[in-house]
Amino acid sequence: MILLAITPGVGFHREDWRSVLCSGLDAFLIREKGLSPRDLLDAARWCQDTAPEVGLWVAGRLDVAYAAGCGLHAPEDHPEVGPGLVPVSRPLHAEGQWRERISADQLLISPLFATPGKGLPWGWERCRTFLDALPEAGPKLLALGGINPANAPLIRHPRLAGIAAIRPFWDGNPARAVALFREG
Repeated sequence: MILLAITPGVGFHREDWRSVLCSGLDAFLIREKGLSPRDLLDAARWCQDTAPEVGLWVAGRLDVAYAAGCGLHAPEDHPEVGPGLVPVSRPLHAEGQWRERISADQLLISPLFATPGKGLPWGWERCRTFLDALPEAGPKLLALGGINPANAPLIRHPRLAGIAAIRPFWDGNPARAVALFREG
């Protein structure tokens, strides 16, 4: 199962980031709207130097993703990105977005469970029905929103590659959170 940590949007704090980056994650998404492009690029390069084995994504800044040689997580209102420029991740908030986003490298199905400020959740039944109808090929799919080590075992599906989360990795011991997710 792929584990992707998303930064909590409170700025670049090296020691906190190091703790999460080096906790056994597979991927890391920098979502820091308050950072300037220069500071975001510096943070991305620091992440690559600190944990080169961890896949890196930058939210919303194609220029930074391109300069850092990492993936771009293009939020809902982001313009389309041409093929081959950088790996692209997109949110998937409704089944109807599948056709227009099938060319992405990664889709984050969100929110799976209730999450403050993120709208109505998919719920596992709806998500499973959606996943059951998908072809085997296509973008990597990760579930996001309200997922923690206790409920993660409930959302196993062959088409779901893993989970993305914020709180389990940033609130407490990130290495312990990774271990609990992997145990389940």
